Amino acid sequence: MSNPIEIRQLTNLEELAEMQQVEESVWHMPPTPIHQTYTALNHGGVLLGAYDGGKMIGFIYSFAGFDGNDPYLCSHMLGILPNYRKDGLGMKMKLKQAEISAKMGYPMMTWTFDPLESLNAYLNLHKLGAIGAHYKIDHYGSMDDGLNQGLPTDRIQIEWHFNRTTYQAIDFDEAKLLLNIDKDGYPITIKENIDSANDVWFIAIPEKFQTIKQQNPQLAREWRFETRKVFQALFSKGFQAIDVVRDESNPISYYYFSK
Repeated sequence: MSNPIEIRQLTNLEELAEMQQVEESVWHMPPTPIHQTYTALNHGGVLLGAYDGGKMIGFIYSFAGFDGNDPYLCSHMLGILPNYRKDGLGMKMKLKQAEISAKMGYPMMTWTFDPLESLNAYLNLHKLGAIGAHYKIDHYGSMDDGLNQGLPTDRIQIEWHFNRTTYQAIDFDEAKLLLNIDKDGYPITIKENIDSANDVWFIAIPEKFQTIKQQNPQLAREWRFETRKVFQALFSKGFQAIDVVRDESNPISYYYFSK
């Protein structure tokens, strides 16, 4: 019987060096300097390691943030080695991070994610109950790592308020669908104009976006730019990404937007 994965706070330079190794394995690019992560660790940051026995197989790197009014935790990186990306480890790590953050006095945590990564969207919005608050075009500029290379780094900014009441279960409504997927896997706009009188909208995204990027880069670009237009329009009208609904019979997920 395998040992359970242990999730614990990182406290020293040796553990931060282990974190660098995992980061490099996940993103295939030079890791964050230890002097930076160590500074965050000593000034309000929350850094976690996930361990299988004595081996670090995942980490979270977050640091203190301030918007001019309130403090919050900025969760910058969550990395897990490929063989461990099942069984809900990412969610367990985020919940541990939130537990520690709340005890430290943070009311909220924020981070960004690629809106076309359906697994991340489902974790952030559906499982954790966070909200997508803002859309950022090419937020990080050009990135050459294995996960982001070749596309603008558009991101949705997440806000996870620890005292927020989660929404009830959402039922998909095709009549409120703004963007869908055609039979060949391409994005197809259903409605050009967003009626502000409607307080609910859905947007389809494909599963396994990384596979699409590898097999059909042009299709991946179409998804980036078509969804960008719809996301921008919704956020500009005061909508927020509240949940993600999965189509159990097709490789499709649907964003649920509401005011």
